[in-house]
Amino acid sequence: MLQSMKKNMKQYYLYFFALIFSVTLYCSFITLEYNDSVQQAMKESKMAFTGFEVASYLLYFIVIFFVLYANYLFVKRRSKEIGLYQLIGMTKGSVVRLMAFENIILFMLAVIIGIGFGFLSSRLFAMILLKLLDIDALVTLTFSMEAVGQSFLIFSLLLLIIVVQMGWVIYRSSLLKLFNAVKQADERVKRFNVFHFIMGIIGISLIVYGYYESTRLFDSAANLLGRMLLILGTTIGGTFLTFRYSIALLMNAIRVSRKGYLSVVDVLSVTPIMHRMKGNAKSLTLITTLTGLAIGISCLSYISYYSVEEDSRINMPFDYVFVNGTEKTFIEQLEKEHIEYNAKTVTFTRVQMDLSGLLKVNDKENTIYNTSYNDLVMSLSDFQQFIPDYKLEGDNIALVNYTGIMAKALPLQKNHNISVQIGDKTWLYNVQDIMDEPVVNSLIGQGVPVMIVSDELFSKWKEQRGPQMLLTQTSVDLVDEGDSEQAEKLYETYGERSFIRGYMENGEPIVRDLESFKETYKERVQIYGMTIFVSAFLGIAFLLSTGSILYFKQMSEAEEEKEAYTIMRKLGFSTKDMMKGIYAKQVFTFGLTLMIGLLHSYFAVKSGWFFFGSQLVVPLIVTMGLYTIMYGIFAFLTTRYYKKVIDQAL
Repeated sequence: MLQSMKKNMKQYYLYFFALIFSVTLYCSFITLEYNDSVQQAMKESKMAFTGFEVASYLLYFIVIFFVLYANYLFVKRRSKEIGLYQLIGMTKGSVVRLMAFENIILFMLAVIIGIGFGFLSSRLFAMILLKLLDIDALVTLTFSMEAVGQSFLIFSLLLLIIVVQMGWVIYRSSLLKLFNAVKQADERVKRFNVFHFIMGIIGISLIVYGYYESTRLFDSAANLLGRMLLILGTTIGGTFLTFRYSIALLMNAIRVSRKGYLSVVDVLSVTPIMHRMKGNAKSLTLITTLTGLAIGISCLSYISYYSVEEDSRINMPFDYVFVNGTEKTFIEQLEKEHIEYNAKTVTFTRVQMDLSGLLKVNDKENTIYNTSYNDLVMSLSDFQQFIPDYKLEGDNIALVNYTGIMAKALPLQKNHNISVQIGDKTWLYNVQDIMDEPVVNSLIGQGVPVMIVSDELFSKWKEQRGPQMLLTQTSVDLVDEGDSEQAEKLYETYGERSFIRGYMENGEPIVRDLESFKETYKERVQIYGMTIFVSAFLGIAFLLSTGSILYFKQMSEAEEEKEAYTIMRKLGFSTKDMMKGIYAKQVFTFGLTLMIGLLHSYFAVKSGWFFFGSQLVVPLIVTMGLYTIMYGIFAFLTTRYYKKVIDQAL
């Protein structure tokens, strides 16, 4: 038994390593919840600990998926060995107990080693997390019995599931099936016909259609969920048909074009791909979908984190904002400390506007902009504090402060009319300009553009709306950024931060706390820092599972084709000649899976990335580049294994 375990450990060292790595990731992730430094840093954030809990469940689900599939391939690879055990007189129950004992030993070693590495690496992950959260804290190495106990319990349950899976396979398999399991592919292509051609074209067409629909997903708000499900269904269905029919059809066309004259590269790449791609369609579709999902989630998280500073400026365009005269004490302290600043004071009133006529897409079911209530209006003279030379022509108006997510998702067009309602009267005004010039923070403006009108019209509306709809805002910007730390301390001490933003329908005031830019930035860093940390963990786990599964499948194929390698070696082909075909096969197997996964993630991210941040290119390139490198490592390990099999073929 020990010799059998040693032999299988040599063949499946990556499975053992991946299992250790899974335990390490899970244990270190759980340990972070009990780390004193992390708890102290995030004691006020319930969202952070909720994120940890949800991510731990997702991480465990990924580990279960990976280990169960790897164990299935492991049992399939050892099917002849299991059949021999039964042939010499061992009962199926004895074989199951033997295999279970091996798995228990394997799991115990992996869990012990993984927990050890997890404990040691938890400090590194804690430092990375606090760095992402922009928190300065001394990170200590904290040993948690709760985390160890939870890890042992979770992986003990996983071990039980694996033993049940293995027993199910052994009890349901006959001796003949066991001895032929390794030689049997899931499904082989015997003959190509018109049906294969049509289904192959449909598969590619479905993917293209899904990509096209994703580019116009937010052109209309009507039936958004239905269109998202349609895109998801056509993309996944098209991927399955592409793997099942299109690839095999393409390989067969290449083989036919050779007119029977196949090189060694064709024999070792085109032919195996042609015959196996159809049988591997389900697993490759799943792997591709998971790859695209992992890349997409990681990229969107990175977009959010990478865009924190710019998005914070969009939502809080000034260093400090005060309303209704609450800035007096703070400004007095700035002057007392000789801190130079620029201040602008503007007055807003509120009217009901209908902006639906400015939408670039004619969408009658869109109700986002025809239900606006009490939107902000400011006078031209106040706006000229931001752009001194700006003028309004005639009775035209302008819209400003329209930026961020709303501007990208629902672009507006100028030189169209909007309606303004005060009481039971409605007026139409032509929109002269739509600008992104910031005049108010998002807490007050809520992403809806601010209307600029002439001073005469503003005075008229101000009188009609009454004092309860007035809002005076003072924005303060520091002249020297070096004074920001001292100014922030003064703001925390002297800033009166509660104000009435508006009134509900029952007349009760809506009260919000204003934040400085530093507070807005810090809050966003902590939210998106936690998000990217969790998504990176899950992304690594996804990559580990999908890459390892591809590796295991290629190992099984290498063992199945060993007899063919022996024949080719006897015919005089060298290892170098044969490896050219293997390289082509691995580039196609790993490269095609990665390429389709990258395309899926690209179009998914491109369709709605602006909801997550203002920067796309750098996060997209970095995320996809890292996944490409890591997939390349798995491809390299696979080619090394093939070389080993070919060297041993004689």
